Order: sequence, then C-alpha cells, then structure tokens
Amino acid sequence: MKKLSKQENRLQVLKFVLFSISAGVIQTGVFTLLNELLHWRYWPCYLIALIASVLWNFTLNREFTFKSAGNVPLAMAKVFGFYCVFTPLSTWWGSVLTDGGINEYIVLFGTMLINLITEFLYDRFFVFGSSINTNKRASRE
Repeated sequence: MKKLSKQENRLQVLKFVLFSISAGVIQTGVFTLLNELLHWRYWPCYLIALIASVLWNFTLNREFTFKSAGNVPLAMAKVFGFYCVFTPLSTWWGSVLTDGGINEYIVLFGTMLINLITEFLYDRFFVFGSSINTNKRASRE
C-alpha cells in the first residue's frame, strides 16, 4: 500500500466529512419523517434512517473518498461488521437517553458525530486500507 501524503490524507478526511454530511441529511430526513409523521418510538426511526444513510455513505466513500477497486462484497461485509457492533449500542443508548428525557434530535446528532469519527477510522484503516486509490478514478488522476 502506497503511503498517502498529508494533503491526500486531508482531502480524504474532507471528502469523508462532506459525504457523511450528505448521509446525515438523508438520515435526518428519514428519521424526521418517521418520527413526526408516524410518531414511532426512537429506535425504529433511528434504525431505518441509519440503514438508508449507511448505504449512501458506503457507496460514495468507496468510489470517491477511498477510490477502492477492492472486493465490494468483502468491503460491505466489513462495514456490516462495524454496524453489528455500532447499531445495537447506539440504538440502546439512544433509547435510554430519549426515554430519560433528552431530546431525540440532540441524541441523533450526537450519535451521528460519534459514528462519523469511528467509521472514518474503521473504513480508512480496516475496510479500505489496502485498496485505497486502486479504482479507475484514481488511476486517471
């Protein structure tokens, strides 16, 4: 694996944050629709919104941020593994916090920030670490 320059690393972080913001918009929109229109409890609103945002974020970051031509099913399985840990924990703490009276949107945005940081590190070093800059887009640049 080729070592990335400081500029390449910064650009990677910036892209990841921008794509994560777009995924956050999707997650917030889906959550809001389910929460405000259907008046569901926190956890199903959160879970459905999280799945929608993860699919969006994975697709964009694999292609544009990490420029990976690696095995897509394997990368998806690794991300699935991350969410097998993150989802139950974040669903649990979200339910506990909202049942305890904390506003569901404060909990949602706090959880999204934790997700942003932990998923970037996980994706960067475990999911795409050995396949960064291997797709056609990277070879053209």
